[in-house]
Amino acid sequence: MDSKRTISVSEARKRIFEIIDEVQKPDAYYTLTENGKPKAVILSAENFEDLLDDLDIYSDPDLLKEIQEAEREYKNGEYISLEELKKEFGVRWHEALAVREEGKEKYGIRSVIKKKKSARKKV
Repeated sequence: MDSKRTISVSEARKRIFEIIDEVQKPDAYYTLTENGKPKAVILSAENFEDLLDDLDIYSDPDLLKEIQEAEREYKNGEYISLEELKKEFGVRWHEALAVREEGKEKYGIRSVIKKKKSARKKV
């Protein structure tokens, strides 16, 4: 525990507005103690939501596998980054975001871009 951010419940009562402002900073939180033992934690709503999202991801083995597969595919060059997609399509980048599985073939951003490029060359 970070001793700077570990305080008693009674101290927290006195400094609650200061603590609320402090926990809005990234990764900041306070541990509140009672009789020297940790009893509660105060953190921003945003950090709390992030923690809940992380718990959902890590507790869903299928979703975790999908994330790992997507990372592997990106490293292998099968898909492009959002920044590359925006450069290629400009304001229409969202049109190319359709990623779906159809049968055994996978269609993703990379294949959509190839189709769009070939269609533009014909015009």
